[in-house]
Amino acid sequence: MSVKIRLARGGSKKRPYYYIVAADIRSPRDGRYIERIGTYNPMLPKDSEERVKLNEERIKHWLSVGAKPTDRVARFLDAADILKREARNNPEKSKPKKKAQERAAAEEEKKEAAAEAAKAAAEAPAEG
Repeated sequence: MSVKIRLARGGSKKRPYYYIVAADIRSPRDGRYIERIGTYNPMLPKDSEERVKLNEERIKHWLSVGAKPTDRVARFLDAADILKREARNNPEKSKPKKKAQERAAAEEEKKEAAAEAAKAAAEAPAEG
């Protein structure tokens, strides 16, 4: 059985409240879970101690038996110095896609051609 440490949404409409749970990966987001191991209240200020509560002992147990945290939970665990999270960086994602690169290359060619034409026009009257 694969186990994830993830968020399960609670609270009412427009007032989210999340439980940090250890759950089978096949169970629904707000459905059955194995154990509740913390809470997250995004409505509280970021510097509040009540915003994220973690049961460190149980989290360490689940990590030791192979549970994988989701990205958001990994951020909480990194902030609590329980788990080291590597920052992600994908510079390829921000690059323009194929068509945009082709358009930029075409514009560059037009600029070069215009610069050469202007240079040739500037040299022609100087000769005469």
